[in-house]
Amino acid sequence: MTRSSAPDRALAGALRRMREERGITCEALALRSGITVSALSRIELARTTPGWDTVRLLARALDVTMVQLSAAVEDSSPSDFPGCAADSSTSDSAGRAA
Repeated sequence: MTRSSAPDRALAGALRRMREERGITCEALALRSGITVSALSRIELARTTPGWDTVRLLARALDVTMVQLSAAVEDSSPSDFPGCAADSSTSDSAGRAA
C-alpha cells in the first residue's frame, strides 16, 4: 500500500466545518488542542497533514470521537475556503465567534 504525502483536503475541510459549526475560533481551538494557530491554519488550508497525535488532540478539543471525525472526513468535500489566517472574527472568553 502506498502512502500519499499530499495534504488531506477532506480532513482540512472537515476540521474547519466542525470548528465553525461549534462557533469556535481558530485561536480557541489552537489553545484547547495545544497547537499553534499557525499550525492549525496550515492544517485547515491543507498545506500540511497532521500526525495522529495532532488529529487526536484536535478531535478532543472539538469534543468529538475519532470515529465521528473520520465519518466527517468521509462525508467532506475538499476544502476550498481560507483557513485560520483569514479568520478575522472576534471571540468571547469561551472562544466562540462573536
